[in-house]
Amino acid sequence: METQDLTAAVLRELRAERPYPAVSVTMPTHRREPDNAQDPIRLRNLLAEAGHRIDGVAELSSAQRTSLKEQLERAAAEVDLRYALDGLVLFATADRFQSWTLPRTVPERVVLASSFLTRNLVAAREQTRPYWVMAVDSEHSTLWSGSDGRLSEHTGRGFPAEREELEFNPQREERIGDEPSTFADEETRRYLRDVDSALADVLKAAPRPLYLVGLAQALSLLDDVGTAAHGAAATITKGGLADGPGPALVEALRPALADVEAGRQERAAKLLDGARSRKSYAGGLDDVWTAVREGRAETVVVEATYQRTVRMTEGHLEPFTGDLGPDAWENGVREDIVDEIVETALDTHAEVLFVPDDAIADSGRIAAALRY
Repeated sequence: METQDLTAAVLRELRAERPYPAVSVTMPTHRREPDNAQDPIRLRNLLAEAGHRIDGVAELSSAQRTSLKEQLERAAAEVDLRYALDGLVLFATADRFQSWTLPRTVPERVVLASSFLTRNLVAAREQTRPYWVMAVDSEHSTLWSGSDGRLSEHTGRGFPAEREELEFNPQREERIGDEPSTFADEETRRYLRDVDSALADVLKAAPRPLYLVGLAQALSLLDDVGTAAHGAAATITKGGLADGPGPALVEALRPALADVEAGRQERAAKLLDGARSRKSYAGGLDDVWTAVREGRAETVVVEATYQRTVRMTEGHLEPFTGDLGPDAWENGVREDIVDEIVETALDTHAEVLFVPDDAIADSGRIAAALRY
């Protein structure tokens, strides 16, 4: 599974309380040779560590330990590390498993708890900001799920959408001199109303920014007959892409995605400047962490690859540079405190904006505009 699969419903299910232990295994991975040669070895070592940790849970029966280990093995077997991204997350209980590949690095870690560790999934999704792309023409429309510069076609909930075969009336055309026009036909309007309805259903289930691609006539008629596409982040006037392929759509989208990203960065800078002026600003890891935990953060701005290892001590974060042993998590050490801040901020209805590295170096690489 990938970040665009992390819907609100999936996240709720992952966070649900479970009989102890729910096992979470996280590991950084590599996209290219020769670095990715080490990934299978590191994964086997982590699975062995997880097995030892499971064996140490006294309340588990032998059969339960065996089932947990088997589910972890199935989760690992589902992943082809030759096509890995930047992080891998495995979840397992005695009767289920999930595998997630992430476009964001994660720590190497095994956690046994009463729910799955979701912070890395949430931060990766927020950083890559999944989006929808709908490619429309007068006869055929497709929906694509986008993230991290890649697109995959979405099927289901009315997509792909096809217009019924259109038959022109030759007697009417001869009588009044009509030229056949698919965009003036009621069947086309009905088809696009169905497309609009299907799109509204998808956006309700999984709200994301929407990008529209198609000829001007098709997009204009879609706008006229429906409302679901009215809030599109951008419109790309280009035909011939209703069937993709994905790489061609990505190329057509590139300028629009760049414009949206530039606007997001400009907005982040203005928000922080305004917060400084109002003296409702927090900068640096410890201050932002405190504000987020207290629910005071309205917008959190963080550099894309910023990560720090800290120890939680008496309500504050202290830099940690010691040895990361198997008990580091239980002793309050967090290698992914930034991901924890992102997840907690979103849980308190704050906005999170990722910006390029060094964009807010003077703020400690993470900052927040506060509600009060």
